[in-house]
Amino acid sequence: MAADPQAYVTTIRPTGNADLDAALHASSDLLSLQKTQAVSPFALTGRIHNDYSRLISALESYGYYAGAITIAIADGGASHDGRDPDLPEWMQAIPAGHKAQITITATPGVQFTIGTVSLVPDKGDAAVHLNTDEAAAFGMKPGLPARADSVLGAGATLQTALTEEGYALAHVGTPQAWLRPDTHTLDVAYTVHRGPVVNLGAFDFAGLQRTHPSYIVKRLTIAPGELYQPSRIERARQDIASTGLFSDVQVNHGDTLAPDGTMPLDFSFREGKRHSVGAEGGYSTDLGGRAGVTWSHNNLFGNAERLKLTALITGLGGTAEQGLGYDFYADLMKPDFGSRQQNMSARIEGIRQLLYSYRQTALLARIGIVRHVNRRWNVSFGGQIEQEQIQQMSNDNSYFIVSLPLSANYDGTGVDNPITPATHGVRIGANITPSASLTDGTSFFTIMQATVSTYFDLRHLGLSRPGRSVLAFRGTIGNVEGASTFAIPPDQRLYAGGSATVRGYRYQGVGPQFPNTRYAIGGTSMDAGSFEYRQRILQKFGAVGFIDAGQVTGDHVPFNGTVRVGAGAGARYYTPIGPVRLDVAVPLNRPPRGDKWELYVGLGETF
Repeated sequence: MAADPQAYVTTIRPTGNADLDAALHASSDLLSLQKTQAVSPFALTGRIHNDYSRLISALESYGYYAGAITIAIADGGASHDGRDPDLPEWMQAIPAGHKAQITITATPGVQFTIGTVSLVPDKGDAAVHLNTDEAAAFGMKPGLPARADSVLGAGATLQTALTEEGYALAHVGTPQAWLRPDTHTLDVAYTVHRGPVVNLGAFDFAGLQRTHPSYIVKRLTIAPGELYQPSRIERARQDIASTGLFSDVQVNHGDTLAPDGTMPLDFSFREGKRHSVGAEGGYSTDLGGRAGVTWSHNNLFGNAERLKLTALITGLGGTAEQGLGYDFYADLMKPDFGSRQQNMSARIEGIRQLLYSYRQTALLARIGIVRHVNRRWNVSFGGQIEQEQIQQMSNDNSYFIVSLPLSANYDGTGVDNPITPATHGVRIGANITPSASLTDGTSFFTIMQATVSTYFDLRHLGLSRPGRSVLAFRGTIGNVEGASTFAIPPDQRLYAGGSATVRGYRYQGVGPQFPNTRYAIGGTSMDAGSFEYRQRILQKFGAVGFIDAGQVTGDHVPFNGTVRVGAGAGARYYTPIGPVRLDVAVPLNRPPRGDKWELYVGLGETF
């Protein structure tokens, strides 16, 4: 009794050309459908016949125009050719339960090469002559393998090159080809329409409901009257999309020019959500837990402004904390302030923190401008005022502080998202903050601090795959000039200890302390260094080993004081938004009343 459907197994013999073998496998219906779409013996015969043309097309796409395909079908010792007229009857005679063995053999033969190459002007056009850049982009010339992707791709790249030169209506047609079996060559001809060089015309904006068109005009990196270039138009579209204002940005143009000979552009926008709510949290044994919510209002005034309100409860069970605190703030960000590469930000913030070093209740306001100098550098400057009440060692003092923070940052890691782990390059951050404390005796001082981090991928030594094993280094140095330690408000002094400097010691746990207490004094000079070995494990997990060291002194001289060293290890779980971090550290030379270990949980690497 004949099987219905007829099971079979397909084998494609290798040709010795890996790319051609892949094309044959991808083209064969016998291979791709054998497990999912079983058919009757008669229908299987039709599938075999159809595979001949599909496989011949695969050979020809690689320039093998004299190749041959053989398909043999076997059941035990008997074998039939796929073109045998008696194949349907033979197939129906295969007993039930038997699998037909189908073997495909491709004989490529001689690979044809390109013969003559002709560029034919479109009707009414002048003869086609390519300049050096156009000819390089076209790339088609006699003697090259006559592969279909090369022949078709040459026309497409030529059309792209012409449009990039401003020929907005340029068109290169599908090439015509003539096979020359005697010489094993393929002659090809392309019809080329160049058209006029075109400038950009008027821009039309559709879909703007809350966004001012004037902001889009200011933000765009292209303008009417400039040369038409598709790559610049696409970069401008991507730049507008990167503002986060829109869920979709498209730009199109027609096939005809405006009466003045320019090419108008039609931009269409779909605006994103105006409001969003998020949660924020973190934990370390020294600072305890912090948790809160944020609410954002996007495109506040129609020019991409963003208002963000945040409310946090802090100090939940921390060993460096004496009780619960809070951090409430409102941030307003105005992009493209004054110029396209410049953003303005403003903040009003209320803080209460009950640290062992001091208790602080403060209200501050600041405004600043960040200038993106180039892809790697940005600088910022601004002003800040702060009114605070601080209690330290039973002494209550009020301070009114005015400061002018200045900073510069360099990022050569190539990582756009700061949460994404860096695997190479250098980061540098430096800031200087001239300040004046105007209450209880005026004092002037300047805080200076710099941090450098660098990353080395062990793949450069042949020890791992890219991004799997990374060494990370960080160094920080700070100094305060102009006033002695006790003439500076406690929150403006320098401290060390915690995830930002020396892990294994509680926050502000490194440096001078008041006698017989765990209260940190702070200092006028600080330095710290960190080393990490980061190892990815499988796809989503990782491990880290680290050692930190640092010191704080009141002598205005870095690299002075008692060096505290901490070491530890951590685990990582890599998510689409960045790694979740869990680190445990211990102090190697713990001071009196210091903690025996610290735990840190957060999002992203420590540095």
